[in-house]
Amino acid sequence: MMPTWPTVPPSGAPPPPGYATSYSAPAFTPVQVRQSFGQSYSTPQPPYPAGPTYGSSHSSPPSAANIPPNVTSAPTVAQEQAKTKIDWPDSVRRYVQRAFVPANLDSNVSRPEMEAKLKETITQANEKGVMYSLDWDAMPLPQQMIREERARTLLPLHSKTETQTSATSTKKRKSWDLNDAATAGSSSGTPPWRVGANRLEDRVTFSPDTRQPGDDPFKNTTSKFSRADKRQKRHEGEYKTFREDTPPPSDGPVVGTCQDLEKRYLRLTAAPKPSQVRPPQVLRQTLELLKKRWKKDQKYSYICDQFKSMRQDLTVQRVRDDFTVEVYEIHARIALEKGDLGEYNQCQSQLKGLYRLGLKGKANEFKAYRILYYIHTANRAELNNALADLTAAEKKDKAIKHALDVRSALALGNYHRFFQLYNDTPNMGAYLMDMFVGRERLAALCNFCKGYKPDVPLRFITEELYFESDIEAAQFILDHGGQDLLQDRDGTIVFLSGKAGQRFEAARAKAFSRVDIKGQI
Repeated sequence: MMPTWPTVPPSGAPPPPGYATSYSAPAFTPVQVRQSFGQSYSTPQPPYPAGPTYGSSHSSPPSAANIPPNVTSAPTVAQEQAKTKIDWPDSVRRYVQRAFVPANLDSNVSRPEMEAKLKETITQANEKGVMYSLDWDAMPLPQQMIREERARTLLPLHSKTETQTSATSTKKRKSWDLNDAATAGSSSGTPPWRVGANRLEDRVTFSPDTRQPGDDPFKNTTSKFSRADKRQKRHEGEYKTFREDTPPPSDGPVVGTCQDLEKRYLRLTAAPKPSQVRPPQVLRQTLELLKKRWKKDQKYSYICDQFKSMRQDLTVQRVRDDFTVEVYEIHARIALEKGDLGEYNQCQSQLKGLYRLGLKGKANEFKAYRILYYIHTANRAELNNALADLTAAEKKDKAIKHALDVRSALALGNYHRFFQLYNDTPNMGAYLMDMFVGRERLAALCNFCKGYKPDVPLRFITEELYFESDIEAAQFILDHGGQDLLQDRDGTIVFLSGKAGQRFEAARAKAFSRVDIKGQI
C-alpha cells in the first residue's frame, strides 16, 4: 500500500498537532549512491541542523535585525540615478575641444597636467551645481591656469611669519644643539641625550605596562651621564661666548625713497637702504632720460652703468611687471648693438623668467635672438631645447621663422640661402649674425675650393658671400693668408681656388672651435 502524505491545512485554519514537527526537516536529504544490491543502506545524517520551526515556540519569522550582515538589499533609486551618465552641456564640450587646439597648446605644460586640470575644473563646477550656468566660453584654458599657478609660486612671500620661519630654519645646526637643546635639558632636569635614550629604550626594550616598578635601565650608567652633565655645564659658557647672534630676518622687500634720476651702479655688500633705492615711479623718469642720452651721446659705458643701477633697484624692491621687462629689453638691445654679450646674456636670462610669468613684452623677438645666439655658440643641446619650447603660433612669427630658416640653411649646407637670409634679417638679428658670418664665409670658401677649379672670379665671391665690395672680399682673403691666391688676368681679379684648399680648411677648423662667452644663457 502506497504511503500517504499529510495534507496541508487550509488557509486560516490552525495547523494540526505535530504539523510543525513533521515539516521542520529540510525538503530533501542527500543520500549515498548505491553501488551494488548487496550493500546495506543507511540514511545519512543531515549536514546541518534543522532550521527553527514556526510553531508554538516560534510564532513569527526573524526580524530585519537578525538578517546576516552579508545579505544586501536591492539598490535604491538614488543609487541607480548616481550611476547614470552626466549629460555634458555643449559649452563644456567646446571648452575641452578649445583646450586641445594645437594653436593653444603650451610646450611647458604636459598633456597629463592639462587633463588633470580639466577634470578638476569640470568636477568642481558639477559639485557646485554651476555647470550649466557657468560661461565656459570665457573660462581660462587649463594650460593658462597651470601657468598662473606656477607664476604665483614664483612671487615673493611678503608674510612676516613665513619670513621669520624660513630664517629660523636656516640657522646653523650647531647653534640649535648648543642653545635650544641645552635649554630643553635644563628645563626638565635631564640632558637631551638622556631624554632621547629614554625614548629609544622605551620603544625598543620595554613598554610602560611591562616594566617593573623597581627596574632602572640607567642604573649602571648614572655616573657616566652625571659626568657628561658636568662637562656640559663647564663648557656652556665658552659656547655662548663665541657664538654670534643670528641677525633679525627681513620683513619684506625694500621700498625705495631716493628721488635721484641718475645713480652709479655699486655692488651690494650689505642690506640696501631705502634712502639709496629709487621707487618705480622715479625709475620710469630715469628710463626716459637714458633714452634721450643714448640717442644724443652714444656713450655705452655710462648707459650700461645706469641700466645696471636701474636693474639693481628693481631687484631689491622685487618689482616684476611690464616696466621691468621694458628695462631689460632696452638694455639687451643696446648691449647687442655694442657687442657686449656678457650684459646681453644677463638680460636674456632675466627676460626668459619674466616672460614665463606672462608679462607683456617682445617675447618672440628675443626668442629669435636666443636661437641665433645658440647658432653662434654652436650649443646644439640648448638650441634643441629652445626649438622644443616653441609653439605652432610662435613658429609663424617673422623673426622666429627667419631664425629657424637660418638654422635649416646651415644644417643643409645651403650657403647661398644662408647669405640671402643674412642680407634680410629682421630687428637686430644682424648684430648676432655678424658674430658668426665670418666662419660661415670660410666654410663656403672651402666648398668653392672643392667645386671651382682652378680659379673663380673675385666678383663671384663678392656677390655669393654678400660682401659690400670686391675690396672687402679681397681683404677677407688676405686676412686669412691668401696673399698669393689673387691674380689679375686681363683686368679681372681671380681667386686661385685650386691652391687654397688646405689653407682655408685650417682656418675654418680654427673658426669652428668651441665658443665660450662670459655670462652666457
